[in-house]
Amino acid sequence: MSVNNYQGNKFSIKGSSLVNDALTVEQALQISINNKPFTITMRTPGNDIELIRGLLYSEDIYRHETNPKITIVENDEKMITDANLSISANLLRTGYSNSRSFLSASSCGICGKTELEELDTSKHLKSTYPLKIDQLQGMFDLMRQHQDTFELSGGSHAASAFSSSGQLLCTMEDIGRHNAVDKVIGYLLINNLLNKANCITVSGRVSYEIVSKVFAAKIPILAAVSAPSSLAVDFAKELGITLLGFCRDAKATCYAHPNRIYD
Repeated sequence: MSVNNYQGNKFSIKGSSLVNDALTVEQALQISINNKPFTITMRTPGNDIELIRGLLYSEDIYRHETNPKITIVENDEKMITDANLSISANLLRTGYSNSRSFLSASSCGICGKTELEELDTSKHLKSTYPLKIDQLQGMFDLMRQHQDTFELSGGSHAASAFSSSGQLLCTMEDIGRHNAVDKVIGYLLINNLLNKANCITVSGRVSYEIVSKVFAAKIPILAAVSAPSSLAVDFAKELGITLLGFCRDAKATCYAHPNRIYD
């Protein structure tokens, strides 16, 4: 959990009163590679190692099986966390050589990407284990049980990974939807569980960027509480990802590759 208490005036038709609300923390994470600034991402502190590992993987910056050396230093005066990664130059991939130098805002869609063609669509996801539709509600119930920050603040998103048998592999929270997904991917990589993940659930809407991250991790099913964007659906169809939206009240709408879902 990462929340701070803030005082506010609560207004209603009956008048106003002072309240102390727990708000989700949002702070900057400056990521450098070999002492050279690479990107700044706005995130909720906590699981920064997982966030960085997942970001490196999903953005095709570093995909070697060995976890890179990461040094993290808190800069309380500037309210920023500095993370420096030591990575052999010959292991840095296309995402780094493109040198995007982007600011990844917590509510963004396509953060710093210059062309949609940067996403490799040649490796269409094909094989997977099917998912029974009534398993979905149980998955979202499990994710909700692990949303401790949301329980306190109502201001964070969550993502969870599940195996083909419906086993919860991990749940991560962050103020940014895509950060929560990166934290999940990073956790799976660090714990050698990526090949067991069959489905990712997310607590909000689905943008193109989240689809691209799930595709990078080769996780074939993506399910969301809320709506997908049109571009998310277009790319899910192109990439072979089963995409479901409006997964609530024991209902779900599948927008791409429904062949993996059965009732």
